[in-house]
Amino acid sequence: QGCTQKYIVKNYFYYYLFKFSAALGEEIFYITFLPFTYWNIDHSVSRRMIIVWSIVMYIGQVSKDILKWPRPLSPPVVKLERRTNAEYGMPSTHAMAATAISFSFFIATMNQYKYPFELGLVAAFVFSTLVCLSRLYTGMHTVLDVIGGALISAVLLVLLYPAWDTIDHLLLTSPFCPLFSIVVPLVLCYNYPKLDYYSPTRGDTTTILGAAAGATVGFWLNNQYAAPAYQSVQPGFPLVTSAMVFVLARFFIGIVVVLLTRWVMKSVVLGVLGYQYQFPIHDLEARRRLEVEVPYKFVTYSSVGFTATVIVPLLHELLGLM
Repeated sequence: QGCTQKYIVKNYFYYYLFKFSAALGEEIFYITFLPFTYWNIDHSVSRRMIIVWSIVMYIGQVSKDILKWPRPLSPPVVKLERRTNAEYGMPSTHAMAATAISFSFFIATMNQYKYPFELGLVAAFVFSTLVCLSRLYTGMHTVLDVIGGALISAVLLVLLYPAWDTIDHLLLTSPFCPLFSIVVPLVLCYNYPKLDYYSPTRGDTTTILGAAAGATVGFWLNNQYAAPAYQSVQPGFPLVTSAMVFVLARFFIGIVVVLLTRWVMKSVVLGVLGYQYQFPIHDLEARRRLEVEVPYKFVTYSSVGFTATVIVPLLHELLGLM
């Protein structure tokens, strides 16, 4: 499952550029950038990105395990990552996520904020291109995997865009939203395509759907009982205002609370499941079982999504950071 070849880095600029770019398609990016937009830019922009991201990633992950196209052979390529090597290759979900997030952010903001259209388009293109190229550099995908992922994501964006506002309105106002947001993702996770061997795709999919479910319930709750959901947090992009100190304070306090929530919920849920199914919480094989992995990941990350959209804004208001 690890790297199968030794290698020597001859160009550290490309090495660190593409290692960093690859990280832009992983959990560490999702758990920082998506909440940042909610706390500091615009609620509606964040909601639309999360909706698109969850749908695109679910389709991408399921497609991998249905198509079962292998990753590039090593040798001849050198694989610079270990964990995702257990997954199939087609389509590249890094390419899908990068395309979906960058262009949904561009589309959602271009009519709300004043900035050059060409600049926004180039920024979205550069972001998604860097992530796509990183998958080739790290040896994790073929050119076809990357192109396929980007095209699938682009098609899904085109199909979802006309229904964007309708979906957003229903998720904010429908009395069935909390039930729908929890039950549908759980059903999808428990009925995820089965493989002959363990792959992290089911766990990653549960993480994504869980986070989106918790955030969606938070959006609905805020719209029902808190400030109007369509109200922007800031009158414009925070990086060009004098309120930078508030932006950074909101971000760092929020991230600390989110990470603390993840740690606490992970420990509690694993402890409960370990007691119920009689396994030590550090037993990796037991944690990979369906009846353990799905509730553990879903409850943990739905709590993270809910905390980011409800608890953290309340804390910001309490501390006078709004």
